[in-house]
Amino acid sequence: MKSKLISLKEAISKIKDGSSVAIGGIGQNKVPMAAVNEIIAQGKKNLHIIGREKGIDFELLIRNGCVSKISSAYVGLEEFGLSKSFRKAVESGEVEFLEHTCGSILNAFRAGSMGLPFIPIKGLFGSDLLKVREDFKEISCPFTGEKLVAIPAINPDVGIIHCHEADEYGNVRNYGSLFEDVYIAKASKYTIVTVERIISNDDIRKEPEKTTIPYFYVDAVVECPGGAKPTSLFKEYPVDREMMKKLIKGE
Repeated sequence: MKSKLISLKEAISKIKDGSSVAIGGIGQNKVPMAAVNEIIAQGKKNLHIIGREKGIDFELLIRNGCVSKISSAYVGLEEFGLSKSFRKAVESGEVEFLEHTCGSILNAFRAGSMGLPFIPIKGLFGSDLLKVREDFKEISCPFTGEKLVAIPAINPDVGIIHCHEADEYGNVRNYGSLFEDVYIAKASKYTIVTVERIISNDDIRKEPEKTTIPYFYVDAVVECPGGAKPTSLFKEYPVDREMMKKLIKGE
């Protein structure tokens, strides 16, 4: 097998302006913040950023002019208040917002991970989301006639997630909640995984049951200790709320 271990700078250089980029983690947890900061440092533009319940990562990318489109169910800063950059950008028309529910975006990733063009879900009926998302289509179950909503698959150009450990070939271990990171890895055309530490392939082989994402779904591995800070990573570090406050204030 070929080593996929590269620098963070090289990994992010693979993202082209105008790409769709799915960013893993939820809210203040397990967000690949080192990669987000490198996207900003490299001045990427016109990105379509995608994620379920997003926070400081989307706030910073929008604030720094990297974004032209957003797909998400929620963008906010939880106990720190609203994401002002998100609200301003959407209300002004600076960015296009493709609104989801948590269930619809999660299932869109699921469809993408399975190679399906769409996935049927229940729910959404009675909400206004079907009025603003013309690409969400009402269909009938071919077996029962039940009304369902077809959600188009999401297959990002690039997916970025942060995990605990990986070997140089891209066999990844994650401890704690996975969120939809596995779906992102499977659905994306190019998957970047930043990890706290690189371990040997021998260690992977000794306990293969700990591998949560196998190497064939991963294109680049970056050793990046503290790569989720100031968000948390289970068993590694908690949310750094003081740093979060500084970032929100632009300090």
